[in-house]
Amino acid sequence: MTQLTGFRKDRIGSYIEKDPQSYLDYSMDWSDWMPTGDQISTSSWTVETISGDLTPLTTDQNTKNASTSITTVWLEAGTAGNNYEVTNTIVTDNGLTEERYFRVFVKNRSA
Repeated sequence: MTQLTGFRKDRIGSYIEKDPQSYLDYSMDWSDWMPTGDQISTSSWTVETISGDLTPLTTDQNTKNASTSITTVWLEAGTAGNNYEVTNTIVTDNGLTEERYFRVFVKNRSA
């Protein structure tokens, strides 16, 4: 299973809590999944669309570090109380394709 640092787990899977005002980076480490000698060729991120959401969670920068098999996305905004599914899809130099996701629960942290 792909390693996620700083994430919590529940019976559904991995998730993180995010304040609607925060602009933070989230990473996935694919090293335990990738075959030895293979590298990440492309990485793309998508965020679930929630109907009627006036302030959706959005992606900004998308980076990959082939030498460490880590992909990163920056997330911003989101509506408090919504849960979003964020999916990372990679393609390796050897043509393997895989995707993994985590959930982002948007929650006001400031009083």
